[in-house]
Amino acid sequence: MLTQYYTASTLDGFIATTDHSLDWLFPLADISTTSYPSFYNEVGAIVMGASTYEWILQKGMMIGTPDETEWPYNMPCWVLSHQQHVIPQGADIRITQGDVRNAYNEAFKISGDRNLWIVGGGDIAGQFFDAGLLDELIIQIGSVTLGNGIKVFPREILFPRLKLISCEKFSESMVELRYKVSNFE
Repeated sequence: MLTQYYTASTLDGFIATTDHSLDWLFPLADISTTSYPSFYNEVGAIVMGASTYEWILQKGMMIGTPDETEWPYNMPCWVLSHQQHVIPQGADIRITQGDVRNAYNEAFKISGDRNLWIVGGGDIAGQFFDAGLLDELIIQIGSVTLGNGIKVFPREILFPRLKLISCEKFSESMVELRYKVSNFE
């Protein structure tokens, strides 16, 4: 099992605007022409933060509107939060708090040989990195700049802990970089 942070970023290193908008991302590539379908087929469990979870409920699923859709994932999901949240009917969601190692250990037991996907926020991926539990960064870089926003990976890495293992172009506006994380001190 690999723990993978699969996400998208602007050219200047932001995952979203300061108000959590991803509107910059959607025009850049058709998701079906990226690595997402094959990546998703290898995922056995998901971990995300509360902001990402709330974004999915409000913007992705449109909870409480006439256009409401179902929970988009068919595997167990851990949401790291200190608050209670609405859980969509039929979704396997576990709200947990504390160290990311707790969610990792539970997800590891359930996902078997399938991968653990860190969804959304860079801070959660950073916590996995800090704990030595992050194996790969898979970042699709879009040809957009925001100037400010929510950082894709808010950690300082000054020595060669990231090894580039692949680079793939998906469109004139999107490229994917895949890094292996070396977990040494």
